[in-house]
Amino acid sequence: MSYSKLNLPRIPDAIAHQLETRILEGSLKPGDRLPAERELAVELGVSRPSLREAIKQLVSRELLVSRHGGGTYVTDRLATSFIDPWQQLIDQHPSLQDDMLEFRHLLEASAAELAAQRATDADLLRLDAAYARLDAAYLGADRSAQVAADVAFHLTVAESAHNALYGHLLASVLRLLHEHVRRSLREMAVNPDTERQLMKQHQAIRNAIVERRPKAARRAAQTHIDYVRQRLSER
Repeated sequence: MSYSKLNLPRIPDAIAHQLETRILEGSLKPGDRLPAERELAVELGVSRPSLREAIKQLVSRELLVSRHGGGTYVTDRLATSFIDPWQQLIDQHPSLQDDMLEFRHLLEASAAELAAQRATDADLLRLDAAYARLDAAYLGADRSAQVAADVAFHLTVAESAHNALYGHLLASVLRLLHEHVRRSLREMAVNPDTERQLMKQHQAIRNAIVERRPKAARRAAQTHIDYVRQRLSER
Protein backbone atom coordinates (compact mmCIF):
# COMPACT_ATOMS: atom_id res chain seq x y z
CA MET A 1 0.00 0.00 0.00
CA SER A 2 1.37 3.43 -0.91
CA TYR A 3 0.79 6.50 1.18
CA SER A 4 0.59 10.07 -0.06
CA LYS A 5 3.13 12.46 1.33
CA LEU A 6 1.89 14.65 4.15
CA ASN A 7 2.31 18.34 3.47
CA LEU A 8 2.98 19.57 6.97
CA PRO A 9 3.45 23.32 7.39
CA ARG A 10 6.91 24.63 8.08
CA ILE A 11 7.35 25.81 11.65
CA PRO A 12 7.95 29.46 10.69
CA ASP A 13 4.80 29.37 8.53
CA ALA A 14 2.79 27.95 11.43
CA ILE A 15 4.14 30.65 13.75
CA ALA A 16 3.30 33.38 11.23
CA HIS A 17 -0.21 31.95 10.88
CA GLN A 18 -0.73 32.03 14.64
CA LEU A 19 0.47 35.62 14.96
CA GLU A 20 -1.68 36.60 12.00
CA THR A 21 -4.68 35.00 13.71
CA ARG A 22 -4.05 37.08 16.82
CA ILE A 23 -4.00 40.21 14.68
CA LEU A 24 -7.25 39.27 12.95
CA GLU A 25 -8.97 38.41 16.24
CA GLY A 26 -7.87 41.69 17.76
CA SER A 27 -5.80 40.29 20.61
CA LEU A 28 -2.90 42.03 18.86
CA LYS A 29 -4.00 45.52 17.86
CA PRO A 30 -2.37 48.20 15.70
CA GLY A 31 0.39 49.81 17.72
CA ASP A 32 0.85 46.85 20.06
CA ARG A 33 4.43 45.78 20.64
CA LEU A 34 5.20 42.07 20.43
CA PRO A 35 6.70 40.50 23.56
CA ALA A 36 10.48 40.21 23.63
CA GLU A 37 11.78 37.53 21.28
CA ARG A 38 12.90 35.22 24.06
CA GLU A 39 9.58 35.56 25.90
CA LEU A 40 7.46 35.03 22.79
CA ALA A 41 9.51 32.00 21.69
CA VAL A 42 8.95 30.39 25.10
CA GLU A 43 5.22 31.21 24.99
CA LEU A 44 4.85 29.61 21.56
CA GLY A 45 7.19 26.73 22.32
CA VAL A 46 9.39 27.40 19.30
CA SER A 47 13.01 28.26 18.61
CA ARG A 48 14.09 31.87 18.28
CA PRO A 49 15.40 31.40 14.71
CA SER A 50 11.99 30.03 13.63
CA LEU A 51 10.26 32.94 15.34
CA ARG A 52 12.54 35.45 13.63
CA GLU A 53 11.75 33.94 10.24
CA ALA A 54 8.00 34.11 10.95
CA ILE A 55 8.28 37.75 11.97
CA LYS A 56 10.19 38.52 8.77
CA GLN A 57 7.28 37.05 6.80
CA LEU A 58 4.78 39.33 8.50
CA VAL A 59 7.09 42.34 8.17
CA SER A 60 7.35 41.70 4.43
CA ARG A 61 3.54 41.66 4.27
CA GLU A 62 3.45 44.93 6.26
CA LEU A 63 1.42 43.43 9.11
CA LEU A 64 4.36 44.00 11.46
CA VAL A 65 7.12 46.60 11.52
CA SER A 66 10.49 46.19 13.21
CA ARG A 67 12.12 49.28 14.66
CA HIS A 68 15.86 49.11 15.15
CA GLY A 69 16.50 48.82 18.85
CA GLY A 70 12.83 49.41 19.57
CA GLY A 71 11.04 46.10 19.09
CA THR A 72 8.41 44.84 16.66
CA TYR A 73 4.95 46.39 16.40
CA VAL A 74 1.62 45.61 14.78
CA THR A 75 0.96 48.01 11.92
CA ASP A 76 -2.36 49.53 10.88
CA ARG A 77 -1.93 48.14 7.37
CA LEU A 78 -5.42 46.60 7.37
CA ALA A 79 -6.79 50.05 8.13
CA THR A 80 -4.69 52.32 5.94
CA SER A 81 -5.06 50.21 2.80
CA PHE A 82 -8.82 50.81 3.03
CA ILE A 83 -8.99 54.23 4.59
CA ASP A 84 -6.54 56.43 2.72
CA PRO A 85 -8.43 56.65 -0.61
CA TRP A 86 -11.75 57.27 1.15
CA GLN A 87 -10.35 60.00 3.40
CA GLN A 88 -9.50 62.17 0.42
CA LEU A 89 -12.80 61.48 -1.32
CA ILE A 90 -14.86 62.39 1.73
CA ASP A 91 -12.81 65.54 2.27
CA GLN A 92 -13.49 66.58 -1.32
CA HIS A 93 -17.13 65.50 -1.46
CA PRO A 94 -19.07 66.53 1.68
CA SER A 95 -22.21 64.96 0.21
CA LEU A 96 -20.68 61.58 1.07
CA GLN A 97 -21.65 62.33 4.67
CA ASP A 98 -25.08 60.84 3.95
CA ASP A 99 -23.40 57.67 2.73
CA MET A 100 -21.29 57.58 5.88
CA LEU A 101 -24.42 57.81 8.03
CA GLU A 102 -26.08 55.04 6.03
CA PHE A 103 -22.96 52.90 6.40
CA ARG A 104 -22.85 53.51 10.16
CA HIS A 105 -26.55 52.65 10.41
CA LEU A 106 -25.96 49.26 8.78
CA LEU A 107 -22.67 48.41 10.46
CA GLU A 108 -23.32 49.57 14.00
CA ALA A 109 -26.83 48.13 14.25
CA SER A 110 -25.57 44.67 13.34
CA ALA A 111 -22.51 45.02 15.56
CA ALA A 112 -24.66 45.98 18.56
CA GLU A 113 -26.98 43.02 17.95
CA LEU A 114 -24.06 40.58 17.79
CA ALA A 115 -22.42 42.15 20.84
CA ALA A 116 -25.57 41.51 22.87
CA GLN A 117 -25.27 37.84 21.92
CA ARG A 118 -21.51 37.33 22.13
CA ALA A 119 -19.94 39.82 24.53
CA THR A 120 -17.81 38.22 27.22
CA ASP A 121 -17.65 39.41 30.81
CA ALA A 122 -14.39 41.16 29.96
CA ASP A 123 -16.09 42.87 27.01
CA LEU A 124 -18.88 44.13 29.25
CA LEU A 125 -16.35 45.59 31.66
CA ARG A 126 -14.65 47.40 28.77
CA LEU A 127 -18.04 48.59 27.53
CA ASP A 128 -18.89 49.98 30.96
CA ALA A 129 -15.53 51.76 31.07
CA ALA A 130 -16.07 53.21 27.59
CA TYR A 131 -19.54 54.41 28.55
CA ALA A 132 -18.24 55.98 31.77
CA ARG A 133 -15.55 57.80 29.80
CA LEU A 134 -18.17 59.05 27.35
CA ASP A 135 -20.42 60.22 30.18
CA ALA A 136 -17.54 62.09 31.81
CA ALA A 137 -16.60 63.69 28.48
CA TYR A 138 -20.11 65.03 27.94
CA LEU A 139 -20.09 66.53 31.43
CA GLY A 140 -17.13 68.63 30.32
CA ALA A 141 -16.68 71.12 27.50
CA ASP A 142 -13.76 69.53 25.67
CA ARG A 143 -15.15 68.68 22.23
CA SER A 144 -12.06 66.68 21.27
CA ALA A 145 -12.49 64.50 24.36
CA GLN A 146 -16.16 63.98 23.50
CA VAL A 147 -15.32 62.87 19.96
CA ALA A 148 -12.57 60.50 21.11
CA ALA A 149 -14.83 58.97 23.76
CA ASP A 150 -17.72 58.61 21.30
CA VAL A 151 -15.55 56.79 18.75
CA ALA A 152 -14.03 54.57 21.46
CA PHE A 153 -17.49 53.56 22.67
CA HIS A 154 -18.67 52.49 19.22
CA LEU A 155 -15.42 50.65 18.55
CA THR A 156 -15.80 48.76 21.83
CA VAL A 157 -19.27 47.66 20.73
CA ALA A 158 -17.88 46.43 17.40
CA GLU A 159 -15.06 44.52 19.07
CA SER A 160 -17.59 42.90 21.42
CA ALA A 161 -19.37 41.43 18.39
CA HIS A 162 -16.48 38.96 18.03
CA ASN A 163 -16.56 39.04 14.26
CA ALA A 164 -13.12 39.70 12.80
CA LEU A 165 -14.51 41.67 9.87
CA TYR A 166 -16.74 43.88 12.00
CA GLY A 167 -13.91 44.69 14.37
CA HIS A 168 -11.36 45.39 11.66
CA LEU A 169 -13.78 47.13 9.34
CA LEU A 170 -14.79 49.60 12.02
CA ALA A 171 -11.18 49.95 13.12
CA SER A 172 -10.22 50.59 9.51
CA VAL A 173 -12.69 53.47 9.27
CA LEU A 174 -11.81 54.79 12.72
CA ARG A 175 -10.15 57.87 11.34
CA LEU A 176 -13.05 58.46 8.98
CA LEU A 177 -15.46 57.88 11.84
CA HIS A 178 -13.46 60.21 14.10
CA GLU A 179 -13.69 63.00 11.54
CA HIS A 180 -17.35 62.23 10.88
CA VAL A 181 -18.25 62.38 14.57
CA ARG A 182 -16.29 65.62 14.97
CA ARG A 183 -18.14 67.20 12.08
CA SER A 184 -21.49 65.85 13.25
CA LEU A 185 -21.09 67.27 16.74
CA ARG A 186 -19.94 70.61 15.35
CA GLU A 187 -22.65 70.87 12.72
CA MET A 188 -25.44 69.76 15.05
CA ALA A 189 -24.61 72.74 17.28
CA VAL A 190 -24.64 70.49 20.32
CA ASN A 191 -26.54 71.99 23.25
CA PRO A 192 -27.45 70.54 26.67
CA ASP A 193 -30.63 68.95 25.31
CA THR A 194 -28.76 67.35 22.41
CA GLU A 195 -26.11 66.06 24.80
CA ARG A 196 -28.80 64.51 27.01
CA GLN A 197 -30.38 62.81 24.01
CA LEU A 198 -27.03 61.46 22.78
CA MET A 199 -26.12 60.11 26.21
CA LYS A 200 -29.57 58.55 26.59
CA GLN A 201 -29.08 56.81 23.24
CA HIS A 202 -25.61 55.53 24.14
CA GLN A 203 -26.96 54.31 27.47
CA ALA A 204 -29.73 52.41 25.66
CA ILE A 205 -27.13 50.68 23.47
CA ARG A 206 -25.01 49.84 26.50
CA ASN A 207 -27.95 48.56 28.56
CA ALA A 208 -29.33 46.35 25.79
CA ILE A 209 -25.93 44.72 25.28
CA VAL A 210 -25.35 44.18 29.00
CA GLU A 211 -28.86 42.76 29.40
CA ARG A 212 -28.37 40.41 26.43
CA ARG A 213 -31.22 41.85 24.36
CA PRO A 214 -29.98 41.65 20.75
CA LYS A 215 -33.00 43.16 19.00
CA ALA A 216 -33.15 46.01 21.49
CA ALA A 217 -29.45 46.65 20.93
CA ARG A 218 -30.00 46.82 17.17
CA ARG A 219 -32.93 49.23 17.58
CA ALA A 220 -30.97 51.41 19.99
CA ALA A 221 -28.07 51.73 17.55
CA GLN A 222 -30.45 52.52 14.69
CA THR A 223 -32.26 55.12 16.80
CA HIS A 224 -28.95 56.80 17.59
CA ILE A 225 -27.88 57.13 13.95
CA ASP A 226 -31.39 58.19 12.89
CA TYR A 227 -31.24 60.98 15.49
CA VAL A 228 -27.89 62.19 14.17
CA ARG A 229 -29.30 62.13 10.64
CA GLN A 230 -32.30 64.17 11.71
CA ARG A 231 -30.27 66.77 13.56
CA LEU A 232 -27.84 67.19 10.68
CA SER A 233 -30.73 67.67 8.25
CA GLU A 234 -31.92 70.58 10.41
CA ARG A 235 -28.62 72.50 10.24
